[in-house]
Amino acid sequence: MNSFIQQAGLGDIFDKINNAERLSLEDGRRLYECPDLLAVGWLANFVRERKNGNQAFFIYNQHINYSNICTNLCKFCAFGKEKGHEMAYEMSIAQIKEKVRERLDEPITEIHMVGGIHPELPYSYYLAALRAIKEVRPDVHIQAFTCVEIQHLADLAGKPLEATLEELKAAGLGSLPGGGAEVFSPRIRELTCPKKLDGAGWRRVAQTAHRCGLKSNATMLYGHIETIDERLEHLDALRRAQDETGGFLTFIPLAFHPKNTGLSDLSRTTGVNDLKNIAVARLMLDNFPHIKAYWVMIGPKLAQVALSFGADDMDGTVKEEIITRMAGGESEQALGHNTLIRLIKEAGREPVERDTLYEALRRY
Repeated sequence: MNSFIQQAGLGDIFDKINNAERLSLEDGRRLYECPDLLAVGWLANFVRERKNGNQAFFIYNQHINYSNICTNLCKFCAFGKEKGHEMAYEMSIAQIKEKVRERLDEPITEIHMVGGIHPELPYSYYLAALRAIKEVRPDVHIQAFTCVEIQHLADLAGKPLEATLEELKAAGLGSLPGGGAEVFSPRIRELTCPKKLDGAGWRRVAQTAHRCGLKSNATMLYGHIETIDERLEHLDALRRAQDETGGFLTFIPLAFHPKNTGLSDLSRTTGVNDLKNIAVARLMLDNFPHIKAYWVMIGPKLAQVALSFGADDMDGTVKEEIITRMAGGESEQALGHNTLIRLIKEAGREPVERDTLYEALRRY
């Protein structure tokens, strides 16, 4: 063990990690409160390299946000708008097809599609959207609909979750993206998103999807009004859910962007906060295969650094992400795959182009 881990007071935590023992919530609190960021990062990198070696993954993907009309109107969201708002929009099935058609010359393997909880779109719209994408790009993997949207679709259909998911699968759904988790704490949800599906409901949908053979991702929105304990309880709830159904592919810490939200008086997250959340997530989520440094949220430069703080994935080309953009995100809306390869190589990692399920397609 490096002496600086001992000096940082984390020697016992390293012993647990080295023996592949699960960290406690108290261990997690000590990691969050440890002022030695490099020591915490070293521990996270130790686990990252044990799980994934020197590989850093990325995907050639496209985002489609079909509508921002939403009944939930969460305080931390700049994307959702009431119907009739000057910035509200919804895409027709023809427009969704056109979005896919516009990029047919690019080797996109995943289309990521999410939107608001629309008060009027019928259940048939969502099935038609999936079929339309498959019609234009038959081989693409569709990662669509947060757990919040899936519950909404089951309610619209008047069917159990299992039956709804099977219908969506038959129409082309390949996996769930993991958004809408926010922070599971009932206190936080009451203050920021009281109309949204609660934390237990989110986990129920995710685990039902896993039992139906669908993989999913998981997220946590940090850097607003949550406490360290609430973050740790969120991570612990995710790893217990993973113990049961094992269907989570990756965890994505999402940095809060306050601009144009109901919490716009708060400041942006710092680089230290971003790296600490990625590192602690890697150390607490011992049963998650991957941790993502989502460059759209934290910027490409910090995402590079995060590849040595527990993250092994930079997401992908993205192509037109607008949810973060509307909250004041200043990163580009797309990165070319050559840029991603260069960013990963500069960080001293081996770039691996993957598919949605983390099968390696090409190594650089």
